[in-house]
Amino acid sequence: MKILIVLTSHFALGNTGEKTGFWIEEFATPYYVLAYAGAEITIASPLGGQPPVDPKSELKEAQSPSTERFYKDNELIDKMAHTLKLSDVKQDDYDGVFYPGGHGPLWDLATDKNSIKLIEEFYNHKKPIAFVCHAPAALVNVKAENGEALVKGKHLTSFSNTEEEAVNLTKVVPFLLEDELKKNGAIYSKGKDWGSYVKQDGLLITGQNPASSEAVAKLLLKSLKK
Repeated sequence: MKILIVLTSHFALGNTGEKTGFWIEEFATPYYVLAYAGAEITIASPLGGQPPVDPKSELKEAQSPSTERFYKDNELIDKMAHTLKLSDVKQDDYDGVFYPGGHGPLWDLATDKNSIKLIEEFYNHKKPIAFVCHAPAALVNVKAENGEALVKGKHLTSFSNTEEEAVNLTKVVPFLLEDELKKNGAIYSKGKDWGSYVKQDGLLITGQNPASSEAVAKLLLKSLKK
């Protein structure tokens, strides 16, 4: 199995002067789940090189066994520092793709032309595509072959409005992801705030929040093994 992981390159948290990026747990947990299953993993980002880490994902309360493992994994840390540019990535080199979250994707992956094209190609070639937390932002401008929004009529989840309110960022983010998915015709649902909740609709696999990252990775594996 060859799996692509796509990370954000965006580091500024709106106009707050604070930093954002990708959420470490949402990368580390799926990475190790996929690697343990024997997947060959490539990491890419819009700008290539070192993607920015959301500083809040480095706080003590955000840690898990997989993040602790990541901090000691010099080989993976080095691999992370040298992500490929998305513009150099071709879908035919991979069997599936995984998008970790963090707030960064709301700013760059939502409108990144290379990411949009890649998702459309993965979908049209019947390859599974997985997203967790804020990463479904990468879907908001993706089109189906009939020209309509790819998410239209699809059962999806993502970081919820109530979770965004809880972290006091509803006025900072460029859009509320739950609202945007619904606006594009997605059949949105969610579980309890901060609890694991995943949805799969055909090739699209989505998880609500960091607690959902392991379940999303396992669903991606299951889909690939089919």
